[in-house]
Amino acid sequence: MSEQRRHQRIRFSVPPLIRLGQRGQRGQGELENLSLSGLMFRTPLVLNVGETFGCEFSVFGSPLIDMPALAVSHVGNLYGARFQAGPISELLIRDAIAGAIACGKASILSIHDLDGRRVMRVSGGLNHCLRSDFMHGLSKVGVVGLDLSGVTDIDSVGLALCLLAAEQYRVAFDKHSPCFDAAWAGAGRNSPDIAVP
Repeated sequence: MSEQRRHQRIRFSVPPLIRLGQRGQRGQGELENLSLSGLMFRTPLVLNVGETFGCEFSVFGSPLIDMPALAVSHVGNLYGARFQAGPISELLIRDAIAGAIACGKASILSIHDLDGRRVMRVSGGLNHCLRSDFMHGLSKVGVVGLDLSGVTDIDSVGLALCLLAAEQYRVAFDKHSPCFDAAWAGAGRNSPDIAVP
């Protein structure tokens, strides 16, 4: 599960809408995840894989991002696509991602090997949309540390995942943000510092 991608993907707590068009057909869908190089989205519109389509979207109040993309895969109504973007479009995407992470409406989860330890790093929202990846990291990858210094928002599911990590998996909280500290204290917990295994 270690992140091998050139660009990290962000996931959304609430998927933003996307407008699409290909060969004179138009429709809309929902963004599942986004990176600087591409996106994954759900749409009832049938797109031709291997062909370019137009897409436009805004990420939680960002300026409108309007650019072509190449459909590279699909399973049912879920499509993967690579952007065909220039430097201005890439800058708009980068700013939209940064804004969504900062307000906690989007999340990045990655796993790193640090000094022989597997550490899970979460930035942005620590919420329900990370449940599957978070549990995979705990139960299958063998994460022993959490870096939550980039967490900007946390919901009840995110807090429950951290409680599970601490109590059942004995994961160390290597770093944590003030946002996380407030949620942890609000749950009646003492400082989450646990000795590194």
